[in-house]
Amino acid sequence: MPTMLILHPYLLLLLVALTAFSSTPEAESTSGCPDSCGGIAIQYPFGIGAGCFRKGFELICDRSLDRPVLVGTTKPVPLNHLSIRTAEARVMLPVAWQCFNSSDLVYASSDGDVQFNREEVYRISNASNQLVVVGCNTLGYTQSQRSEGNDYDYGYYTGCMSYCNNSKSAMNGACAGVGCCRLDIPPGLTDNRMNFEAYTHKKRLGFSPCDYAFLVDRDNYTFHTADLKMETNTMMPVWLDWAIRDNMTCDDAKRRAESYACVSANSECRDSSNGFGYVCTCSMGYEGNPYIANGCTDINECESYQEYPCRGVCRNTLGSYECKCPSGSHSADPFNDPCNPNFPLAAKITIGAIGGFFIIAVAVFASLLAKEKRKMRDYFRKNGGPIIEEVNKIKLFKKKELEQTLKSSNRIGQGGFGEVYKGYLRDETQPVAVKKPKIDVKLAGQFVNEVIIQSRVLHKNIVKLIGCCLEVDVPILVYEYVPNGSLDRILHDSNRVPLNLDLRLQIAAQSAKGLAYMHSEITTPILHGDVKPANILLDEDFVPKISDFGTSRMITVDENYASTIIGNWGYMDPEYVLTGLYTSKSDVYSFGVVLLELFTRKKALDPDNNSILGNSLDTYSKKKRVIELVDPEIAAIGNTGVFHSLAEIIVQSLSTDIDQRPEMADVAERLQYLLK
Repeated sequence: MPTMLILHPYLLLLLVALTAFSSTPEAESTSGCPDSCGGIAIQYPFGIGAGCFRKGFELICDRSLDRPVLVGTTKPVPLNHLSIRTAEARVMLPVAWQCFNSSDLVYASSDGDVQFNREEVYRISNASNQLVVVGCNTLGYTQSQRSEGNDYDYGYYTGCMSYCNNSKSAMNGACAGVGCCRLDIPPGLTDNRMNFEAYTHKKRLGFSPCDYAFLVDRDNYTFHTADLKMETNTMMPVWLDWAIRDNMTCDDAKRRAESYACVSANSECRDSSNGFGYVCTCSMGYEGNPYIANGCTDINECESYQEYPCRGVCRNTLGSYECKCPSGSHSADPFNDPCNPNFPLAAKITIGAIGGFFIIAVAVFASLLAKEKRKMRDYFRKNGGPIIEEVNKIKLFKKKELEQTLKSSNRIGQGGFGEVYKGYLRDETQPVAVKKPKIDVKLAGQFVNEVIIQSRVLHKNIVKLIGCCLEVDVPILVYEYVPNGSLDRILHDSNRVPLNLDLRLQIAAQSAKGLAYMHSEITTPILHGDVKPANILLDEDFVPKISDFGTSRMITVDENYASTIIGNWGYMDPEYVLTGLYTSKSDVYSFGVVLLELFTRKKALDPDNNSILGNSLDTYSKKKRVIELVDPEIAAIGNTGVFHSLAEIIVQSLSTDIDQRPEMADVAERLQYLLK
């Protein structure tokens, strides 16, 4: 009796511990266990709370993040996707980094490891992730799976090196070794631990003070030059392949019934494709959770026609379904081919008559189709097709290719010129802007001119013309899509966008670069003819792109154009109005108005059609404070010297004496200097 009294408390504690801190390998039921967290379904073998999970699959519902997180990590690892069917999970893992001081020494670093895989149930998905290294003079690589007794400390090393010659080397969207490099990873990686080789950063601290390396979902990361200074606490989405590891294959596991995870009837075992172990799936014709008893249930295929076709009468069966033709009809394959009635002779005669009418209808349709094709060929010739066919940089689209885009639901803008639609070309992921002009005989000549002009220019600050469609009465133009719309909308819409001084200087300098390129950097200079904020578009990074070349002209050296440019009154060169001669200095004048509008945020013409230029220039000429002209949004924090320099550029550009106006290349250079 005394012995029993001593043993009982220990036995009781052991039973309590087993109940609280372990879980059985098979789950008869998960009733009473939380089934979701932050909108993410939690299914066994995963679970929250004692008795709700298989060993290695425990989760915690973090209320502050409103997300489930992995257990036992040194830093919270949020989970934002979990699938029993595909045996995948997506988590957020930190970026590894090291930063340099002015002595070219590493003063702080992190290898990114948060020990998220203590139980070894996860592998980094090699199919869905990639390794990315960001920095200048940066060699980063993975260190995964400790390896004892071999030549190396880890079983896996893989990495790459990125290089920068200067601060302008790296480019947004490019990750091919300059500022950023990336590569595929092998299967079998168990963690996200990284390491770096230290190379000199002394001359690069201003634009690349740190090295970064990380694993990331290959569809969820695009390099931007701003990433050269990313925050050191950045997290990246990473896909994990999970499995029942237990150092067993399916054949091994089936021989150990007490730990075998595929406990549902109508479930199957499949060896893991990433690392040793196995996963469970429901058999064909069943769906659900194969890791719990009776978790796989029959699919009613008759309710899912798209996935389980039947052209006859469908009847569900356990694990499958039947498809038969109803009485009085037949089909060689009722799953895919419709059931046809077993017609008598009278019905066949009737069908023959109907068939005759059908043939006549087909003939009429063919005639109409031929007529339509002739009409499209006539449109093609009328719209300058033979000329444009020789422009090899411009793609000619068929009318049918653009019909899907030209729906009213895709319209993003309209005005006196016509309508603009946003859409996608077949097999393309990048959106395009499709411009459908209004029918106007006076504008017909501008179309071919715009196509020819844009085929001659290729510059990051000029909107790219992808192609056109000539098989319609009014030709349709297809451009690259510029998401932030026009500078006019950004400046003056009711929900106008805040713009700091640096951003305005960037927009001004790069717009000037685009115009300077047209004026002086191509064989045959081009005059734009209609420079205004509405024709300067801004992409997602607020990089400006000059657009609308319908009124532009190509000129030879010292050649002027008389009475051919159609501009906007608020931006029109007064010298052109007086003489009818349009020169490159006319574009400079219009751009001067754009600069004044950009930094004052006032329209060139007020509601009473009185120009703001007279008042503003008069204020400056009388040596009043230039700061009084500037948009209050930037006046309070700007540099007075910068505003004076801007005012000088604007005044010179708007000079009534065209010889006193600078060339556009000079304007661009001076604005770039102010930006720096």
